[in-house]
Amino acid sequence: MEILERLLARARADRQRIVLPEAEEERTIKAADRALADGLADIILIGNPAKIQQHVEAFGLEHIAQATIIDPINNPRSEEYAQLLARLREKKGMTIEQARELVKNPLYLGCLIIKNGDADGQISGALSTTGETLRPALQIIKCSPGITCVSGAMLLITNERQYGKAGVLVMSDVAVTPVPTADQLAQFAYCTADTAKAVAGIEKPRVAMLSFSTKGSAKHEVVDKVIEATRIARETWPELKVDGELQADSALVPSVGATKAKGSEIAGRANVLIAPNLEVGNIGYKLVQRLGGATAIGPILQGIARPVNDLSRGCSVDDIYYMVAITACQAQAAK
Repeated sequence: MEILERLLARARADRQRIVLPEAEEERTIKAADRALADGLADIILIGNPAKIQQHVEAFGLEHIAQATIIDPINNPRSEEYAQLLARLREKKGMTIEQARELVKNPLYLGCLIIKNGDADGQISGALSTTGETLRPALQIIKCSPGITCVSGAMLLITNERQYGKAGVLVMSDVAVTPVPTADQLAQFAYCTADTAKAVAGIEKPRVAMLSFSTKGSAKHEVVDKVIEATRIARETWPELKVDGELQADSALVPSVGATKAKGSEIAGRANVLIAPNLEVGNIGYKLVQRLGGATAIGPILQGIARPVNDLSRGCSVDDIYYMVAITACQAQAAK
């Protein structure tokens, strides 16, 4: 797909340092070898060097020698990272002894490496839950300035080139916050617009705040929340092109948008979609994927000061490979 080739090219053009803390896992090590072969990123593997070498030999991996391998149990910089963690969590009561134990955890160690400026992003989830991936990221790296919550965006690539940017759209939240507040929805709009630029190459994001109502066609408290979220987004980020509340057809179809939302610069031209809650977002993208034949890539976590992405435990080597490129592009934009 053209967009995926562009994504890979952007990653190669400015190589970032990406941590893979589940390096002893088969799919992860295979994806790392492929990413190194293609020059997508400088890879940092966290795991037992002997076990990693076993995979190298078993699968005939030819490029892992280019990676930096860090043994979390016998890491010469463990004390440095433990001291950093203890300082960061001092107000939460963390002791240096507790910190020394946590730096043996690859997910914590990876985030500390990023916080210390020694890496640019991290990907996990092949073996870990979303909570296990997010916890150290939020404790150590924390949210981006002005952002208080994390959301998950999905890159949707369809054959319907009349929608979005030649068939490419970005949708959130599909992964993290079940019932967002109006303020959180506004933050999702801003963060997803950033993701659209950094990952999808959408230079001019046009954000639609979705609902079952368009411009007052229905009255309900959940519609009111979307209207309030739109107001907050406009006031907080005046440069953001956003409108709502819009039904999905009003957001995507020019003729419907012109009829239902006259004068809107977003209606009928949206390339970023913000679902009113996680239930709608998750169901919506899966319907588009399964019934509409769209390719769905993600979720792409957003709102963290440096990119930390989560994989499905059922992920493939391809999923991890493309997430390396996505994380690299996010890291480029975060600098």
